[in-house]
Amino acid sequence: MSVSELQRDMAGWPPEATVFPVFSIDLAVFPGEHPFHLREREAAQRNWAREIAATPALYDGRMVFQHRLSIVNGAVKGEAYLAPFSTFLWWRKQSERQGGFHLFALPVAVSSDGAIIAIRMASHTANPGQVYCAAGSLDENDIVGGQADVASNMRREVLEETGLYLDDAIAEPQYYASHINHSVTLFRVFRFPWTAEDMLRRIEAHILVSEEDEVEGAVAIRSGDPAAHHYSAAMLPILAWFFGGGR
Repeated sequence: MSVSELQRDMAGWPPEATVFPVFSIDLAVFPGEHPFHLREREAAQRNWAREIAATPALYDGRMVFQHRLSIVNGAVKGEAYLAPFSTFLWWRKQSERQGGFHLFALPVAVSSDGAIIAIRMASHTANPGQVYCAAGSLDENDIVGGQADVASNMRREVLEETGLYLDDAIAEPQYYASHINHSVTLFRVFRFPWTAEDMLRRIEAHILVSEEDEVEGAVAIRSGDPAAHHYSAAMLPILAWFFGGGR
Protein backbone atom coordinates (compact mmCIF):
# COMPACT_ATOMS: atom_id res chain seq x y z
CA MET A 1 0.00 0.00 0.00
CA SER A 2 1.53 3.32 -1.05
CA VAL A 3 1.61 6.47 1.08
CA SER A 4 -1.11 8.02 -1.09
CA GLU A 5 -3.30 4.93 -0.61
CA LEU A 6 -2.76 5.10 3.14
CA GLN A 7 -3.75 8.75 3.14
CA ARG A 8 -6.94 7.92 1.26
CA ASP A 9 -7.68 5.07 3.66
CA MET A 10 -7.30 7.47 6.60
CA ALA A 11 -9.52 10.18 5.13
CA GLY A 12 -12.11 11.27 7.66
CA TRP A 13 -10.33 9.75 10.66
CA PRO A 14 -10.52 11.68 13.96
CA PRO A 15 -7.26 13.31 15.14
CA GLU A 16 -4.58 11.09 16.64
CA ALA A 17 -4.52 10.46 20.42
CA THR A 18 -8.13 11.58 20.88
CA VAL A 19 -10.97 9.41 22.13
CA PHE A 20 -14.11 9.14 20.01
CA PRO A 21 -17.29 7.03 20.15
CA VAL A 22 -17.68 3.98 17.91
CA PHE A 23 -21.16 3.04 16.71
CA SER A 24 -20.44 0.10 14.41
CA ILE A 25 -17.62 -2.43 13.96
CA ASP A 26 -17.15 -4.47 10.77
CA LEU A 27 -13.84 -6.33 10.69
CA ALA A 28 -13.66 -8.78 7.81
CA VAL A 29 -10.86 -11.37 7.76
CA PHE A 30 -10.01 -12.75 4.32
CA PRO A 31 -8.25 -15.99 3.36
CA GLY A 32 -4.79 -15.79 1.86
CA GLU A 33 -1.71 -13.81 2.77
CA HIS A 34 -1.43 -10.18 3.83
CA PRO A 35 0.23 -8.10 1.06
CA PHE A 36 2.71 -6.62 3.54
CA HIS A 37 3.71 -10.12 4.61
CA LEU A 38 4.23 -11.24 1.01
CA ARG A 39 6.35 -8.20 0.28
CA GLU A 40 8.37 -8.11 3.52
CA ARG A 41 8.54 -11.69 4.75
CA GLU A 42 12.28 -12.12 4.16
CA ALA A 43 13.07 -8.90 6.03
CA ALA A 44 10.58 -9.91 8.73
CA GLN A 45 12.30 -13.27 9.19
CA ARG A 46 15.72 -11.63 9.48
CA ASN A 47 14.29 -9.30 12.10
CA TRP A 48 12.61 -12.25 13.86
CA ALA A 49 15.98 -13.97 14.21
CA ARG A 50 17.24 -10.88 16.03
CA GLU A 51 14.09 -10.67 18.16
CA ILE A 52 14.23 -14.24 19.44
CA ALA A 53 17.97 -14.02 20.01
CA ALA A 54 17.20 -11.20 22.44
CA THR A 55 13.90 -12.62 23.76
CA PRO A 56 13.76 -16.40 23.20
CA ALA A 57 10.28 -16.80 24.74
CA LEU A 58 8.55 -14.95 21.89
CA TYR A 59 6.05 -17.04 19.92
CA ASP A 60 5.42 -16.56 16.21
CA GLY A 61 1.68 -17.20 16.20
CA ARG A 62 -0.77 -15.89 13.63
CA MET A 63 -2.74 -12.72 14.36
CA VAL A 64 -5.32 -10.58 12.60
CA PHE A 65 -3.46 -7.81 10.77
CA GLN A 66 -5.46 -5.11 9.01
CA HIS A 67 -4.74 -4.38 5.35
CA ARG A 68 -7.27 -1.58 4.98
CA LEU A 69 -9.10 0.27 7.70
CA SER A 70 -11.53 3.16 7.70
CA ILE A 71 -12.97 5.13 10.60
CA VAL A 72 -15.67 7.56 9.50
CA ASN A 73 -18.49 8.97 11.63
CA GLY A 74 -17.98 6.34 14.30
CA ALA A 75 -18.04 3.40 11.87
CA VAL A 76 -14.95 1.15 11.98
CA LYS A 77 -14.57 -1.02 8.90
CA GLY A 78 -11.57 -3.23 8.25
CA GLU A 79 -10.20 -5.76 5.76
CA ALA A 80 -7.62 -8.05 7.32
CA TYR A 81 -5.63 -11.25 6.89
CA LEU A 82 -3.99 -13.60 9.34
CA ALA A 83 -0.26 -12.87 9.46
CA PRO A 84 2.65 -14.15 11.55
CA PHE A 85 3.48 -12.21 14.69
CA SER A 86 6.99 -11.84 13.27
CA THR A 87 5.58 -9.87 10.35
CA PHE A 88 3.70 -7.58 12.73
CA LEU A 89 6.83 -6.95 14.80
CA TRP A 90 8.72 -5.95 11.65
CA TRP A 91 5.87 -3.65 10.57
CA ARG A 92 5.77 -2.10 14.07
CA LYS A 93 9.42 -1.12 13.73
CA GLN A 94 8.84 0.95 10.59
CA SER A 95 8.84 4.70 11.21
CA GLU A 96 5.93 5.33 8.80
CA ARG A 97 4.26 1.93 9.27
CA GLN A 98 3.14 1.65 5.67
CA GLY A 99 1.29 -1.38 4.39
CA GLY A 100 -1.10 -2.12 7.22
CA PHE A 101 -2.87 -1.18 10.43
CA HIS A 102 -2.92 -2.78 13.84
CA LEU A 103 -6.31 -2.89 15.54
CA PHE A 104 -6.80 -4.42 18.97
CA ALA A 105 -9.55 -4.55 21.58
CA LEU A 106 -8.95 -3.29 25.10
CA PRO A 107 -11.47 -3.84 27.91
CA VAL A 108 -11.06 -1.12 30.55
CA ALA A 109 -11.67 -2.90 33.87
CA VAL A 110 -12.83 -0.48 36.58
CA SER A 111 -13.12 -1.31 40.28
CA SER A 112 -16.06 -0.35 42.50
CA ASP A 113 -13.93 2.44 43.99
CA GLY A 114 -13.10 3.95 40.60
CA ALA A 115 -9.63 2.64 39.76
CA ILE A 116 -8.62 1.27 36.37
CA ILE A 117 -7.10 -2.18 36.88
CA ALA A 118 -4.20 -2.93 34.55
CA ILE A 119 -1.42 -5.48 34.22
CA ARG A 120 2.35 -5.19 33.91
CA MET A 121 3.93 -7.31 31.22
CA ALA A 122 6.84 -9.63 32.03
CA SER A 123 10.37 -8.99 30.83
CA HIS A 124 10.37 -11.89 28.35
CA THR A 125 7.43 -10.54 26.30
CA ALA A 126 7.29 -8.26 23.27
CA ASN A 127 6.21 -5.36 25.53
CA PRO A 128 8.49 -5.79 28.56
CA GLY A 129 7.45 -3.84 31.64
CA GLN A 130 4.60 -2.03 29.90
CA VAL A 131 1.41 -1.34 31.83
CA TYR A 132 -1.96 -1.55 30.11
CA CYS A 133 -5.38 -3.09 30.56
CA ALA A 134 -5.42 -6.85 29.98
CA ALA A 135 -5.71 -7.31 26.22
CA GLY A 136 -4.17 -9.07 23.25
CA SER A 137 -4.17 -8.93 19.48
CA LEU A 138 -7.07 -10.49 17.63
CA ASP A 139 -6.18 -13.96 16.37
CA GLU A 140 -7.73 -16.94 14.62
CA ASN A 141 -9.62 -17.90 17.79
CA ASP A 142 -11.60 -14.66 17.42
CA ILE A 143 -12.78 -15.20 13.83
CA VAL A 144 -16.46 -16.08 13.50
CA GLY A 145 -18.03 -16.31 10.04
CA GLY A 146 -15.19 -14.39 8.41
CA GLN A 147 -15.40 -11.56 10.95
CA ALA A 148 -13.16 -10.69 13.91
CA ASP A 149 -15.24 -10.85 17.10
CA VAL A 150 -14.04 -8.04 19.38
CA ALA A 151 -16.23 -9.01 22.35
CA SER A 152 -14.99 -12.62 22.27
CA ASN A 153 -11.38 -11.45 22.17
CA MET A 154 -11.93 -9.21 25.21
CA ARG A 155 -13.47 -12.03 27.27
CA ARG A 156 -10.73 -14.50 26.37
CA GLU A 157 -7.78 -12.20 26.97
CA VAL A 158 -9.05 -10.90 30.32
CA LEU A 159 -9.73 -14.43 31.57
CA GLU A 160 -6.33 -15.73 30.43
CA GLU A 161 -4.33 -12.86 31.84
CA THR A 162 -6.23 -11.99 35.03
CA GLY A 163 -8.61 -14.85 35.83
CA LEU A 164 -11.50 -12.36 35.83
CA TYR A 165 -14.74 -12.95 33.96
CA LEU A 166 -16.09 -9.95 32.09
CA ASP A 167 -19.58 -11.38 32.68
CA ASP A 168 -19.10 -10.45 36.36
CA ALA A 169 -18.88 -6.78 35.35
CA ILE A 170 -21.45 -4.33 34.05
CA ALA A 171 -20.41 -3.37 30.53
CA GLU A 172 -21.07 0.22 29.54
CA PRO A 173 -22.96 0.13 26.24
CA GLN A 174 -20.70 2.46 24.27
CA TYR A 175 -17.51 1.42 22.49
CA TYR A 176 -14.80 4.04 22.01
CA ALA A 177 -11.55 4.19 20.07
CA SER A 178 -8.29 6.04 19.72
CA HIS A 179 -5.45 5.76 17.23
CA ILE A 180 -1.74 6.53 17.13
CA ASN A 181 0.63 5.86 14.22
CA HIS A 182 -1.69 3.42 12.39
CA SER A 183 -2.44 1.48 15.58
CA VAL A 184 -6.10 1.56 16.63
CA THR A 185 -7.43 0.75 20.09
CA LEU A 186 -11.10 -0.22 20.40
CA PHE A 187 -12.15 -0.09 24.04
CA ARG A 188 -15.13 -0.47 26.33
CA VAL A 189 -15.52 0.18 30.06
CA PHE A 190 -16.41 -2.75 32.34
CA ARG A 191 -17.36 -1.95 35.94
CA PHE A 192 -16.65 -4.71 38.43
CA PRO A 193 -18.40 -5.08 41.83
CA TRP A 194 -15.13 -5.34 43.79
CA THR A 195 -12.69 -2.78 45.17
CA ALA A 196 -9.31 -2.29 43.56
CA GLU A 197 -7.66 -4.12 46.48
CA ASP A 198 -9.97 -7.10 45.96
CA MET A 199 -9.33 -7.17 42.21
CA LEU A 200 -5.56 -6.97 42.61
CA ARG A 201 -5.66 -9.83 45.09
CA ARG A 202 -7.71 -11.96 42.70
CA ILE A 203 -5.34 -11.26 39.81
CA GLU A 204 -2.21 -11.96 41.86
CA ALA A 205 -3.70 -15.30 42.95
CA HIS A 206 -4.42 -16.14 39.31
CA ILE A 207 -0.87 -15.28 38.23
CA LEU A 208 0.52 -17.74 40.79
CA VAL A 209 -1.34 -20.71 39.28
CA SER A 210 -1.77 -19.68 35.64
CA GLU A 211 -0.03 -21.53 32.83
CA GLU A 212 0.31 -18.16 31.13
CA ASP A 213 3.50 -16.40 32.21
CA GLU A 214 3.32 -13.13 30.31
CA VAL A 215 1.92 -11.06 33.18
CA GLU A 216 4.28 -9.90 35.93
CA GLY A 217 1.75 -8.18 38.18
CA ALA A 218 -1.36 -6.03 38.48
CA VAL A 219 -1.71 -2.27 38.99
CA ALA A 220 -4.52 -0.02 40.25
CA ILE A 221 -4.51 3.29 38.35
CA ARG A 222 -6.15 6.23 40.10
CA SER A 223 -5.04 9.22 38.02
CA GLY A 224 -4.30 10.25 34.48
CA ASP A 225 -0.65 11.02 35.26
CA PRO A 226 1.18 9.67 32.18
CA ALA A 227 4.40 9.21 34.18
CA ALA A 228 2.88 7.12 36.99
CA HIS A 229 3.80 3.86 35.27
CA HIS A 230 5.56 2.64 32.14
CA TYR A 231 2.38 2.84 30.09
CA SER A 232 1.94 1.63 26.54
CA ALA A 233 1.25 4.53 24.19
CA ALA A 234 -2.30 3.28 23.65
CA MET A 235 -3.17 3.79 27.32
CA LEU A 236 -2.38 7.51 27.48
CA PRO A 237 -5.42 8.88 25.58
CA ILE A 238 -7.68 6.52 27.55
CA LEU A 239 -6.30 7.70 30.91
CA ALA A 240 -6.64 11.35 29.94
CA TRP A 241 -10.22 10.73 28.83
CA PHE A 242 -11.25 8.63 31.84
CA PHE A 243 -9.71 10.75 34.58
CA GLY A 244 -9.90 14.09 32.81
CA GLY A 245 -13.65 14.44 32.66
CA GLY A 246 -13.96 13.75 28.94
CA ARG A 247 -16.55 11.03 29.49
